[in-house]
Amino acid sequence: MVAADATILTDRQVAVLEYREQGLTQQEIAEKFDTTDSNVSAIERAAEQNIKKARRTLELARTIRSPVQFSVSPGTSVDELVTDVYAHGDEAGIKVAYCRPALYTHLYERLKQEIDQNELTIPLEIGITTDGEVRVFSDED
Repeated sequence: MVAADATILTDRQVAVLEYREQGLTQQEIAEKFDTTDSNVSAIERAAEQNIKKARRTLELARTIRSPVQFSVSPGTSVDELVTDVYAHGDEAGIKVAYCRPALYTHLYERLKQEIDQNELTIPLEIGITTDGEVRVFSDED
């Protein structure tokens, strides 16, 4: 088993995730831990929530560390967002790493749950890295 020492996961959460990756059912894991399958389910759910929070933290840190950052309001169209990304990149002397159609696709795929009739439904923070990568962070994920 991998040690959980330097993570936000508990040893038990790591063990459950590893057993699940090996194909064990919750009932089989419960037998190994001498507990119930509903307890294993709760441990697995908590582990997945911790993983999601860790990913969100990393996403926020990457956005914050981007040399270009700007906020986008709900109601902004995806077309306006693409234009804003290029404008902010140009202003900072950073070449965005996507051509216009690829950037549109990148943003639309990342934000499809937050877009209604081609407009954002939530506020966003956008970051552009020095190598032109576009980072997106929202409080809604």
